[in-house]
Amino acid sequence: MKALTIITILLMATFSFGSVAVRAESPKVGQPAPDFTLPDQNGQTHTLADFRGKWLALYFYPKDDTPGCTEQACKFRDDLHQLTELGAQVIGISVDNTSSHAAFAKKYNLQFPLLSDSKAETAARYGSLLNLGVIKFAKRNTFLIDPQGIIVKVYLSANASRNALEVVEDLKKLTAL
Repeated sequence: MKALTIITILLMATFSFGSVAVRAESPKVGQPAPDFTLPDQNGQTHTLADFRGKWLALYFYPKDDTPGCTEQACKFRDDLHQLTELGAQVIGISVDNTSSHAAFAKKYNLQFPLLSDSKAETAARYGSLLNLGVIKFAKRNTFLIDPQGIIVKVYLSANASRNALEVVEDLKKLTAL
């Protein structure tokens, strides 16, 4: 009985700490996108400035090679040609390491950068960090960033199966102006 009480207290403390840590707000439409400098699955470093002059679909996801994250990544992979034709690039970000990203990208033939936010700082700046104390995950949020680096669309709690299509549809509207 004592062990159960201790476990309950530890779980409550972890979730209480986590709920305080996730209060960072996501950047809003019209705000500049927060900068980042992160390595991809091939060890190449990327910054927000690397994508100036292009649209950027920047999506955060919880964990490599899990069902929802795999579905979302594969949908972006399948729609990559359309996104490229619309002048956009795609980047996925999670707190997984570059080795995990490399295996995930190879397994599913993902032809876009998967950035490793191992310190969870970028996810936090984008209000996309779920901090459960000892465990951290990126929330499934996507940000559509214009060629000048301004956020034009925010998809909070993005739907893994529809997110890529939503981005394509919104880009079509935005680039038709």
